[in-house]
Amino acid sequence: MDIKKLLLLGFTCLVIGSTHAQTPIEADLTIKKHLTDNQLLDLVQKQTFRYFWDYAHPTSGMARERSHLNPLPINNVVTSGGTGFGIMATIVAADRKFISRKEAAAHTLKIVDFLLKADRFHGAYSHWLNGETGKVIPFSKKDDGADIVETSYLFQGLLTAQQYYKANNPVEKKLRVKIQQLWDGVEWDWFTRNQNVLYWHWSPDYNWDMNMPIKGWNECLITYVMAASSNTHAIGKSVYTEGWSKSNTFINGKTYYNNLTLPLGPDYGGPLFWAQYSFMGLNPKGLKDQYADYWQQAINHTLINRRYCIENPLKYKGYGDNCWGLTASDSWKGYSGHSPTNDLGVITPTAALSAFPYAPQYSMQALRHFYEDLGPQIWGEYGFVDAFSEQHDWYAKSYLAIDQGPIIVMIENYRSGLLWKLFMSNPDVKKGLKRLGFTTPFL
Repeated sequence: MDIKKLLLLGFTCLVIGSTHAQTPIEADLTIKKHLTDNQLLDLVQKQTFRYFWDYAHPTSGMARERSHLNPLPINNVVTSGGTGFGIMATIVAADRKFISRKEAAAHTLKIVDFLLKADRFHGAYSHWLNGETGKVIPFSKKDDGADIVETSYLFQGLLTAQQYYKANNPVEKKLRVKIQQLWDGVEWDWFTRNQNVLYWHWSPDYNWDMNMPIKGWNECLITYVMAASSNTHAIGKSVYTEGWSKSNTFINGKTYYNNLTLPLGPDYGGPLFWAQYSFMGLNPKGLKDQYADYWQQAINHTLINRRYCIENPLKYKGYGDNCWGLTASDSWKGYSGHSPTNDLGVITPTAALSAFPYAPQYSMQALRHFYEDLGPQIWGEYGFVDAFSEQHDWYAKSYLAIDQGPIIVMIENYRSGLLWKLFMSNPDVKKGLKRLGFTTPFL
């Protein structure tokens, strides 16, 4: 078979593989220059949501890890953490009437039913699953079992859904019951190995060989919160205070650009997803403990990242006050955790757009530039592509679940606080935050 026929067959398979009974959302690829802020936010949320709706795995409903340039074979790699973000994005889509609530609930139940049958290890999921069979797809050689960080992202979404789908109808009742069944089954305390720290991975083939204790500051605060919130297998406060906070880069306290003090983390704060993934449901407004004011942490981390891009010490083309945002994403030389201390000249749209709650004026400035000025290169069927580099004349063709999801969710938290209100209203989460010594207006 010649290459044209092969590609045509692959495209046909991809289309067939992604069709489902749900009402599809039509992509809007025409760049419009005179949208109001609200119209533009609606458009970005709606089009980005297509990744989790039109591109959802047809069998499981789970979020695919990424879009593939080569459509052969049909992409069966689905992601547990990205699906948690997608579940939250689906709530936004229902609330904003992009889809019906009935469709949203049915789609989420499809995911939950799949998760009940999929591979689990002491209740926890792997990073990747086969969306057709529910079997583990190894993330790396020894990462072929439980990943409790990805599991915590998944359950951040599931507990938010449990609070949203409260209607007295069969589908939403089933959702609540089955989510509780999954939630109660995660043996968070088992992942301490009887020590005062959580361990990231466990493998049925390699046991604890990866040996990665989860220590901060990074994207894993939510993992400790979820582990403390369990009804059945909760960790105690000592696991948090003796484990999470015991690293050389946990406490920072330095001031950057004259007036931006960073409570936690390495120099310049690290990649911006650290200020976003844990806070999709966990509301940092007023959230404090013995270590930090997490609202100050998130805002100052964001502003330091932006100021670095404006200063642009490496003189990369395109950087500026309307083009900023360094975080983990694809790049011209492979996947990388971009930050001020690892700057490859790559801007990742999710970094600035998922920062809307923290720097709304600057995020809107970046959004308008991305859409109105760079749209022909970076706006596509699932929203903004993963990343770009004007310096290297490189524009990604890919979309990633863990980058698309936070755009929808964090824009919504800026607009209405919806996901924050839902997650923080969960009784188990409240107990977990109290157990770890947090204070927040939600308690």
